Amino acid sequence: MFIALFNCSTLIDDALVDDLAVILDGERIVAVVGEQDIPVAADRCDLDGAVLAPGFIDTQVNGGGGVLFNDAPSVETIATIGAAHRRFGTTGFLPTLISDDLAVVRAGIAAVDAAILAGVPGVLGIHIEGPFLNRDRKGIHDPNKIIALDETGVAAITGLKHGRTLVTLAPEQTNPAMIARLAAAGIIIAAGHTNGSYDEITAAMTAGMTGFTHLFNAMSQLTSREPGVVGAALDAKAWSGLIVDGRHVHPATLRIAAMANPDRLMLVTDAMPSVGQVDKSFVLQGHKVQVIDGVCINDDGTLAGSDLDMAGAVRNAQAMMGVTQARALNMASRNPASFLRLEHRLGKIAVGYAADLVALADNGEVRSTWIGGRAS
Repeated sequence: MFIALFNCSTLIDDALVDDLAVILDGERIVAVVGEQDIPVAADRCDLDGAVLAPGFIDTQVNGGGGVLFNDAPSVETIATIGAAHRRFGTTGFLPTLISDDLAVVRAGIAAVDAAILAGVPGVLGIHIEGPFLNRDRKGIHDPNKIIALDETGVAAITGLKHGRTLVTLAPEQTNPAMIARLAAAGIIIAAGHTNGSYDEITAAMTAGMTGFTHLFNAMSQLTSREPGVVGAALDAKAWSGLIVDGRHVHPATLRIAAMANPDRLMLVTDAMPSVGQVDKSFVLQGHKVQVIDGVCINDDGTLAGSDLDMAGAVRNAQAMMGVTQARALNMASRNPASFLRLEHRLGKIAVGYAADLVALADNGEVRSTWIGGRAS
């Protein structure tokens, strides 16, 4: 049966448009019509003036709902994380492993394959954030887990059979030939936890690297004579994730990024188990982490992921970056879909696209979500 979503402001490309109805048939959007043209046979769903946008896609989700992917890389963990984040508008996500033993990486990949085959809502693949990083920019990552990328590592990270694989690495710790090899194998490569120079990062992009993980955080900065990783990312206008919580990156810096790269910034949460939980403390690789004033920190004050959700990131982008609601919504949906090479089926409200949607109240809080046409 057709379902007609109406009485809403609908995000169409770069604008919010009134008086439209979005018609769903099962897992797909089959029409976008004027409200006066809703099919008589359609089951009408009145959204009461909400904003209707493509569902949010989060490429960096370490945990949620009280669980951490590294601790228990299983289908059950992925389902729990997905359910926790769906409450905040996330309809597609990459369960993310921080630096760990390759056995954990293999287990995580097997879990994601199984979750996709089992139809766990929202899971799009895996993000392997390390262990091929630079210890000098380790952040919260355990330096004892950081290793060089060799043949064993390549075999481990190229094992996913279903969905997308995103790998964050430090380009200066490998070489352009290895990056080209991973890109040829279909891996999406991002620079992160890196002290690379402008020239090293540029060479990696030429070899096939396409993104940057949590831009500004845990990477060499833009300076007068050495543009560093940040300068390379902004100069190339490359796909770049941003943690927009006001603590990982200063609002002024966020605004500069928005001006320098208006079209390829992506909102990410870097979320930890505390998202969706009353208990705002957890253990990360043996170290206690607490959420204080909305920020995850360990005992020595190091940032340890975030307590951010995607709906909050969208609101923060509007408030801190000064972007329109439409642009903030695209930073949470269309842009990450394109980065993951899923722009042909996700991230837009258009005929033929997946019925993965979010309805937002005036204050930006989530009212409803749909994944594959199924409401929650």
